[in-house]
Amino acid sequence: MKYKIALAGLLFSLNSFAQITSSQIDEVVAKTLTIFDVPGIAVAVIKDGKVIHSKGYGVKSIITKEKVDENTLFGIASNSKAFTSASLAILVDEGKINWDDKVVKYLPNFKMYNDYVTAEFTIRDLLTHRSGLGLGAGDLMIWPDGSDFKAKDIIENIQYLKPVSGFRTKYDYDNLLYIIAGEVVHRVSGQTWNEFVETRFFSPLGMQNSGSTWIRVKDTSNVIAPHVPIDGKLKVITRYKNTTFDAAAGIYSSVNDMSKWAIMQLNKGKFEGKQLISEKQHAEMWTPQTIIPVRGKTPYDTNFKSYGLGWFLSDEKGYKVVTHTGGLFGIVTQFTLIPELDLAIIVFTNQQSGAAFTSITNSIKDGYYGIKGQNRIKQYSENVEKGRENAEKITSKIFAEIEAQKRNAALS
Repeated sequence: MKYKIALAGLLFSLNSFAQITSSQIDEVVAKTLTIFDVPGIAVAVIKDGKVIHSKGYGVKSIITKEKVDENTLFGIASNSKAFTSASLAILVDEGKINWDDKVVKYLPNFKMYNDYVTAEFTIRDLLTHRSGLGLGAGDLMIWPDGSDFKAKDIIENIQYLKPVSGFRTKYDYDNLLYIIAGEVVHRVSGQTWNEFVETRFFSPLGMQNSGSTWIRVKDTSNVIAPHVPIDGKLKVITRYKNTTFDAAAGIYSSVNDMSKWAIMQLNKGKFEGKQLISEKQHAEMWTPQTIIPVRGKTPYDTNFKSYGLGWFLSDEKGYKVVTHTGGLFGIVTQFTLIPELDLAIIVFTNQQSGAAFTSITNSIKDGYYGIKGQNRIKQYSENVEKGRENAEKITSKIFAEIEAQKRNAALS
């Protein structure tokens, strides 16, 4: 089995380097493509305001065999959420809203299951995964693709989703409230969420190839196809195209374009002399809002974790880390910022293996953290194999119990 391949021959070593080199990144990615059966990957590293590595690897599609490059577009999925919070930050800067304004002020038909929660629900609450709704509540209105629910339907229907915890007491990741946050941007600015993101971020940052949703990508000649393993064999699947999901997960971009977004973020909202977001509101987005429990051993001695406004926040080896991941059918992405090191790491893939992007990101982080002798690919491939074995044990036990019940029923 692929995950049992001996990895002793992995050549890269960080022992002699203060930071990982481009040639080492090439080698890490080459091994990742093979070990985790990922067709294509793009990686960018930004240090001290400059892109020091930006490259594509593998193929966009196992059918066409076209090569991935630094301008190849991927669906960045939930990394789109930071664009939604940043859009609202601009509206705060312009005095048009406040983070703690009630949602009903701008969307009078907004209603949660509980009247008190409806009355108290703020714009900040839309972004912080603390609504009381369970993980992924209501996602069947947008997932999988093919439904005809629009944003107005989600605003109308969210009142029927029963909470599983107290309001503002517990972290549970959600998507629907980001869609509603996108509608706040629309109502307040007079532009659709897509128009706002493109005019206020894509244009000034020079993200010329990006689209705020699939149907707004101007040139689709350099785009990955999504892939998933089915019965042990990699398959190209149909692309997710539901535009209702845009404010939560709609953007298509490249590591080249997203490097500009990273430079702006690391420069506290400024890009090429222009302040797109004030330092005050930029800091607010990177301020903890919702506590996320940290349990067990972590790779980098993390003690605290939280969610800000569109970002996960944690400590690693004494550094503040600002990050997010994204996942659509057949696509997963990771975007990492370490402000104190003026460092950004972007990894996009066209397969569903989170272990793949984590192996690459952590291999790069190890170099900057001064960690020696770690083989992240080996670690995460072994974790995947253990998970697979555990899943097989559970399913085998269940099927054995079903067969036993069938035999007993036949004898009775």
